[in-house]
Amino acid sequence: MTLPDRLQLQLQFSPEKLLEDLQQLEASDWIAHFVTQNYEGSWDVLPLRGPAHAEHPVMMAYSDPTCEDWADTPFLASCPYIQSVLAGFPFELSAVRLMSLSPGSKIKEHCDHDLSLEDGTIRLHIPVRTSELVEFRLNGSLVRMKAGECWYLRLSEPHSVFNGSDVSRVHLVIDALVTPAVEDFLREVGGP
Repeated sequence: MTLPDRLQLQLQFSPEKLLEDLQQLEASDWIAHFVTQNYEGSWDVLPLRGPAHAEHPVMMAYSDPTCEDWADTPFLASCPYIQSVLAGFPFELSAVRLMSLSPGSKIKEHCDHDLSLEDGTIRLHIPVRTSELVEFRLNGSLVRMKAGECWYLRLSEPHSVFNGSDVSRVHLVIDALVTPAVEDFLREVGGP
């Protein structure tokens, strides 16, 4: 199976309900993204699912490619709608995080090696709060993602983000190992 570098899946989630859950967590202690060379400004993470035995939020937020045992974090308990969104995926999820890029901040162009269907791990993005002034570029061209949409992105390719808006851009970011169930799902919701 091969996919383009970006694919809007035929899924739509409630932007209002996603925001309601986000509001439950905005006062939590978000963690500064630990790969500081990849961004300027403020890029924060809140882990909703992480390595099962991680106790510290920094370790919960780490998308460990060698981990085989994943579990929901305590942060997910206050997010009933996001729980239902995650439960709707018919395959096991590994890392799930909310990722927030503050106004004026940018994620520098980089590649996340092994984050592609072909390399064995998919990453899905569901915008929770965004703006037309957010510029997400993949392979040099803009990807316009709206709140509540679900996108597969081949992030092993060069990508960058600039938040030119006055609100923090927040995405629900979902990782999963590629299995036959993942491939079947992508065939089903991957496009017309």
